Amino acid sequence: MFDPLQLTGRSRDHVVSIDPPRAVVHRDTAAALRAMHAAARADGFELRVASGFRDFDRQAAIWNAKWRGERVLLDPVGVPLDAAALSPHQRVDAILDWSALPGASRHHWGSEVDLFDAAALPEGAVPDLVPAEFTAGGPFAPLFAWLVEHAATFGFFRPYATDRGGVRPEPWHWSHAPVAAQALAALDATLLADALRAAPIDGLEHVLPRLSALHARYVLAVDAPPAAVVVA
Repeated sequence: MFDPLQLTGRSRDHVVSIDPPRAVVHRDTAAALRAMHAAARADGFELRVASGFRDFDRQAAIWNAKWRGERVLLDPVGVPLDAAALSPHQRVDAILDWSALPGASRHHWGSEVDLFDAAALPEGAVPDLVPAEFTAGGPFAPLFAWLVEHAATFGFFRPYATDRGGVRPEPWHWSHAPVAAQALAALDATLLADALRAAPIDGLEHVLPRLSALHARYVLAVDAPPAAVVVA
């Protein structure tokens, strides 16, 4: 299903644009997402995609800006950090708590969507995509509860549902299991290293010596979908 360029976000010939909901996703994810959008709308939600497919260059820009201190770094509970006060090792880990390495983002696959309910926001407002928005009292708590109950019907699950020592839990992030399972199995540390070496990535000299461990912690250490969801 994937070649190395697609797996690492350096190609986009596996994704398509859809509307509604407006998104760029894997061609085999499109129908499932549109069906889930229609079901959510029937139950009073305006399902929107804050982020779908994200290419390597976009992920590299996020990484480099965080490495340089141009974008905020957060600790595991969301408190801002002073990037200049961190060692290179600590800075790598702080970025990876909330943002993937370029080439290692699940968003490269087109199977991942960050979801929110536009009907729960004032006109013109945008979501922050922080956990408080999805917990009790938050504007997206009703949608989150709906997704927990219904998303598996359409083949979606949460890869970051629990803290497994890698990426922090993200209640907004949903994954289309039939596509994501194949991508996860194919993306190994060697492919990732090849992609990273071919691009201007800040701090790369502090990443490559640890890459096998980082791949295990931040790529492989995710919640697995139920078997029934993989074949949905």
